[in-house]
Amino acid sequence: MTFTSYMDQALEEARAAAARGEVPVGAVIVAPCGRVVARAGNRTRELNDPTAHAEVLALRAACAAAGSERLVGHDLYVTLEPCPMCAAALAAARIARLYYGAADPKSGGVAQGPRVFAHPQCHHVPEVYDGIGAAEAERLLKEFFAARR
Repeated sequence: MTFTSYMDQALEEARAAAARGEVPVGAVIVAPCGRVVARAGNRTRELNDPTAHAEVLALRAACAAAGSERLVGHDLYVTLEPCPMCAAALAAARIARLYYGAADPKSGGVAQGPRVFAHPQCHHVPEVYDGIGAAEAERLLKEFFAARR
């Protein structure tokens, strides 16, 4: 079986988020069959919703499509290390594999900060792969924030 990355699609969602004035983070969820079942970019400002992170919006759409709160066997590609809220949601949804681009030393919850998946209260731990498309994800974030300073 050959590995196929869907990070380019997550990066497309991040670019679209930036164009809307949102922090450029994009997420894609892939079913076990290799089909993309959900895509999203941040929409916290647009929706006036602090939980409208790309990962959460993609989870909501994928769960609705699956008719289940669990996404067993599904993969999530996201351009930035998930925050603690998103990491907890990924565990609750039983995401099988998490692929993320840029590390987030300030707000990350996977390899940084609280390391949600390392807690004994975490009932499910996905496989985690970091650094996928990191350079492009970092560039998008730096350009976005530089333009606002």
